[in-house]
Amino acid sequence: MRTPTRRTVLGAALAAAGTGLLTACSAGSDPMKGMDHAAMGHSPASPTAAPAGFVAPNGPEVAAAEARRRPGPERRVALTATETTLDLGGRTVRSWAYGDRLPGQEVRATVGDTLALTLANHLPQPTSLHWHGLALRNDMDGVPGVTQQPVRPGGSFDYRFALSRPGTYWFHPHSGVQQDRGLYAPLIVEDPKEPLRYDKEWVVVLDDWVDGVDGSTPDAVLAELAGGMGGMDHSGGSGHAAPGAPGMAGMPGTAGTSGPDGGGTPAAGPSRMLMGATSPLLGGDAGDVAYPFHLVNGRLASAPETFTARPGDRIRIRLINAGGDTAYRVALGGHELTVTHTDGFPVEPADTQALLLGMGERYDVLVTAKDGVFPLTALAEGRNATALAVLRTGGGAAPDASVRPAELDGRLLTAARLTADRSVRLPAKAPDRTVVLELTGGMAKADWAFNGRRYDPAQRYPVAAGERVRLEFRNSTAMWHPVHLHGHTFALGADGPRKDTAIVLPGATLAVDFDADNPGLWMVHCHNVYHAETGMMTVLGYRA
Repeated sequence: MRTPTRRTVLGAALAAAGTGLLTACSAGSDPMKGMDHAAMGHSPASPTAAPAGFVAPNGPEVAAAEARRRPGPERRVALTATETTLDLGGRTVRSWAYGDRLPGQEVRATVGDTLALTLANHLPQPTSLHWHGLALRNDMDGVPGVTQQPVRPGGSFDYRFALSRPGTYWFHPHSGVQQDRGLYAPLIVEDPKEPLRYDKEWVVVLDDWVDGVDGSTPDAVLAELAGGMGGMDHSGGSGHAAPGAPGMAGMPGTAGTSGPDGGGTPAAGPSRMLMGATSPLLGGDAGDVAYPFHLVNGRLASAPETFTARPGDRIRIRLINAGGDTAYRVALGGHELTVTHTDGFPVEPADTQALLLGMGERYDVLVTAKDGVFPLTALAEGRNATALAVLRTGGGAAPDASVRPAELDGRLLTAARLTADRSVRLPAKAPDRTVVLELTGGMAKADWAFNGRRYDPAQRYPVAAGERVRLEFRNSTAMWHPVHLHGHTFALGADGPRKDTAIVLPGATLAVDFDADNPGLWMVHCHNVYHAETGMMTVLGYRA
């Protein structure tokens, strides 16, 4: 997502190689203790000061909320963000990643642990880490210019916070369009009293990919999209590229000659502007970016990851959509899925054949494995392209890369049809405050915004601790948006699921409620990385 000022895209690479991700228990001594962090280029937790009348991200109210979470034993992790070469399965690309793998190595901890992660920035740009879905202390939320200073190249930052809820989460930068490179990884918080019974667990991360393909970068894509479409029609009429085809029929680069701030790396590669991609499930327009690849756990469909199990095994699949601009419809050939969680919170079990995931959403499902070889297919909604992984429990040939299991067109479940588990339902209460956020703008002028006002980090919508707050998202645009709230989860209706990311269809209004129990300054934004970066973000601020 976007920092308060446009960043210059630096062209030079750092020579330092990433060390990847190393984990250790907290029993050992602290290797950073006694070292001069200023001399090391260490970035302290020095957030932007809150305007008068608002809680500061590192204020006493934040410290008190953290103390109530009762931080426990440390789970120490070292993470390096670096430029690297990634193998997508027969196709190599230069990109940015955590270490030399895609996705980054998952971080796994237990409820009650204190996560103590040091991020080393070996990138040519400032960066940050946002912990998607976690209710954590505000000064660790990872939003440059709001909750912390950016982590400058060659610097580092210590993230330290209590893990208060189990679930499927993930982390990524909140700096420009860096998330649409390879900078993401799962965060799994285990429940020591886990009520589910299963034999194996499979973490599945979905992604749309453009970085390093034929000279493309997310910054060049942003520059092209930020230029708008002039008088071109984006309604899906004649003369547009077919869904799944390169934008502008694959014409040579039209993304301009500079990065999104008017300087830096020249835009390169073919046009990536997608037109003509439509989906009834998404209410029409399916997306803005013509991605050349779609991945499951960093692999192309032509060289998929294979997960092995035995017939009869009960498998928990944790699905994460880490994409920048793509909703995925997911199905496992020959199997039903039983949904048990969404965005980390339990729901009443619901059976389905397919699921729809917007960017940032997560679902946990249980399956009982049959005997054979089965495709786990993620259809890029409205784009005529798929990502693939394989479940193997016996003999047989691997499925073809283009396989479309019948379940993709079977019963489909969306969040609105789920019911929260009784243990996590919000108590019945009328809202004390309603914040209306109209989703405005469009692709023609790339003027995405809330209430007609592009992101301004100094603007706050006030809330007060202890309130039941209703967020009313009114989508007046012609496109769907996955809206995300930092630091909290909201309820979709009285008994609806608890979520932190939800799809708002074009022309629709989505009202969600949350309890204001985590003081600080918290982002609300569209999780389409290009919509957010061009303005569809704002801040909720707790009154001091």
